[in-house]
Amino acid sequence: MTWILVAVVVVATAVGEVTMTHGMKQNGEIDDFRPHAWLRSLGRALTNPWLIVAVSSMAVSFFAFLTLLSTADLSFAVPATAASYVVQTLGARYFLKEKVGRLRWAGTLLVMAGVALISL
Repeated sequence: MTWILVAVVVVATAVGEVTMTHGMKQNGEIDDFRPHAWLRSLGRALTNPWLIVAVSSMAVSFFAFLTLLSTADLSFAVPATAASYVVQTLGARYFLKEKVGRLRWAGTLLVMAGVALISL
């Protein structure tokens, strides 16, 4: 059950972060903080389907993480769920079409190695 919760947290966090980025890029930069402009930006954000998916995914991640903490040690839960960084990098590369350089891939591999060590 513990690893299922880790998987739910990892996938839900990654989906939330990637879809939030996609939705906010569609929504546009928020550079005008006058009340009317801010409310207009907020209205666009609240009706953007990508942002609705993002918020829902992050809620699933949050509650799955709370459940994980009730059954596992914090010293296991936090490093194990760091696998979400790997999934987020893959999502950035293949879904968002971002260029991910060698240094970022090296960092991703280090995170993967750390998660593997925690699982032993």
